[in-house]
Amino acid sequence: MNAAELSAALVEFPDLQRLIDLRDVGWIFLPTIVDDQVVEVHAVRTWPEGWADALRVRYTTDARGVRTDYSGGITWQQDGTLGEIIDELIALPAPNERLAPRLVVGRASLPQIA
Repeated sequence: MNAAELSAALVEFPDLQRLIDLRDVGWIFLPTIVDDQVVEVHAVRTWPEGWADALRVRYTTDARGVRTDYSGGITWQQDGTLGEIIDELIALPAPNERLAPRLVVGRASLPQIA
């Protein structure tokens, strides 16, 4: 994508800049492509000792943020708009901080490998 295309995309989808900001601080992005169209974007940031934060985006109004521990236990989860979820992920204390969520509230489903 060239600079003009990026500028046009940012005008149409201002929240795209938020994803660029996450990428610039180390988040890894994985698009889901169906029939040559991006239908979903997943992003992940890993922490020491096996913790991970994840983001799933289907549209600017349909996003989910999750934090998991080393065993795949979900310790935090939130649904909302892309902007809301990015704000929540940024505000979430690092896993080793005193106020970080540590109680497992669910299990992350892992893909089955045949």
